[in-house]
Amino acid sequence: MILGTGGTIAGRAGQANDNVGYTAAQLGVDQLVSAIPALSGQALEAEQVAQLDSKDMGFETWQRLARRIAEHLARAEVAGVVVTHGTDTLEETAYFLQQVLAPSKPVVLTAAMRPATALQTDGPQNLLDAVALAREPEARGVLTVFAGAIHGAEQVRKVHSYKVEAFASAEGGQLGVVEEGRVRCFGAWPQGQALGLARIARPAAEWPRVMLLWNHVGADGALLRALLAHPTQRPHGLVVAGTGNGTLATDLEAALREAQAAGVRVLRSTRCDAGPVMDLPGALPSAGALSPVKARIRLLLDLLAER
Repeated sequence: MILGTGGTIAGRAGQANDNVGYTAAQLGVDQLVSAIPALSGQALEAEQVAQLDSKDMGFETWQRLARRIAEHLARAEVAGVVVTHGTDTLEETAYFLQQVLAPSKPVVLTAAMRPATALQTDGPQNLLDAVALAREPEARGVLTVFAGAIHGAEQVRKVHSYKVEAFASAEGGQLGVVEEGRVRCFGAWPQGQALGLARIARPAAEWPRVMLLWNHVGADGALLRALLAHPTQRPHGLVVAGTGNGTLATDLEAALREAQAAGVRVLRSTRCDAGPVMDLPGALPSAGALSPVKARIRLLLDLLAER
């Protein structure tokens, strides 16, 4: 089952040599599939779940996508699900789906760094590889495949803004490769306990507000204190991307502790590309080895259970 959500893989530019001045989400998923001769005659179905640039991905689309994936995975004849997505927020959607669904069949997200009109578009090969991975009998969990590399939802990150090899796993966590339609695995497939669709059943407009802050030279708590004082923008949760091992400027940490004392949940992550934030006596709670954006999703899902 191939579910389309838009993105660069479905984008068009005015000229074939334009790789950045394109408009995302212009082609339907049926058009993406029909453009790949190798998929002709294969046992697959396609469905358009959304049509957007992934920078505009939202909670309502996440809800709809998770529900449709779960419905299709429950069909005995469905071996796996492929999701075509934009690259900008692909790692967030993948982590969200793994936490909510933790599927026993493969759910494979793929995308493209070049629009469908490019001289050397990468979307068709990525989609072909994703279908091969979704059919792999041993595969499970939410995965991504991009430029032949297979990554798990927890570790994958977009690491380059332009190259077609745009994704990598932190700490050398790549799970495998797809080579000429064959899957070669050299890591463990993702596992976990699904939080379930009931966790995300509340209308998206009512989901908790969880915000990201960053530590940097000259950081202070002024912005956070302004948010805490605002009647409608006050956050329910905060993830701060600290420097190094989650270190924080003195005034920013003071403001975070004020927020915590006022009932706001706080997690401390790191802006480093890899490595955990260590738990220390008296320190603000750690997000472990999760990146800031994935720590935000974890906190969001925790708050959905509490509110």
